[in-house]
Amino acid sequence: MSFSLAASAVSAVVRAAEEGGEAHNPVLPETPDLIWGAVCFVVLLVFFWRGVLPRVKKLLDERGEAIEGNIEKADVAQREAEAVLEQYTAQLADARVEAGTIREQARVDGQRILAELKEQANAEAARIAANAQSQIEAERQAAVVSLRSEVGTLAIDLASGVIGESLTDDARSAAIVDRFLADLEASENSSSGSTSGAVSS
Repeated sequence: MSFSLAASAVSAVVRAAEEGGEAHNPVLPETPDLIWGAVCFVVLLVFFWRGVLPRVKKLLDERGEAIEGNIEKADVAQREAEAVLEQYTAQLADARVEAGTIREQARVDGQRILAELKEQANAEAARIAANAQSQIEAERQAAVVSLRSEVGTLAIDLASGVIGESLTDDARSAAIVDRFLADLEASENSSSGSTSGAVSS
């Protein structure tokens, strides 16, 4: 439509030039050159307006959308990074609290184990002392029995020597030994009683 309009304008200019018949100015181009230049300009203008300009506009819009998309992606990535940083900070704080709890629990467990070990050591020491005491008592009893038999034999031998007759009768010798030991224990008790009275006074 614009092309036909431009053609009619060109024909009108040509008719006016033919009717006018004036002298041509050397500075101005010829009328047909002006007409064909205007026609080419209009054609090029229409071509750029309809063909090139929409493509350039579309390309610029796509590039703008890509830039906006990249900006949005960068914003999303930054928000995600901030969320991850907050999560990491929270986990670090939780880990510190848990480490403090573990340290405190280890300290309490250490004190409990130490108390148990002390208690076990005390019980073991008491058991060893009781065993030693019972062993000492058993050895004392064995020594008393051994001494009693040896003292009895010596007493019988001495009594046989003093009396001048043999004391081989078991019943008599046992009675003499028992009496001798009873006298010996009585004398020990009386001497220990007098010693303790002297100490107390």
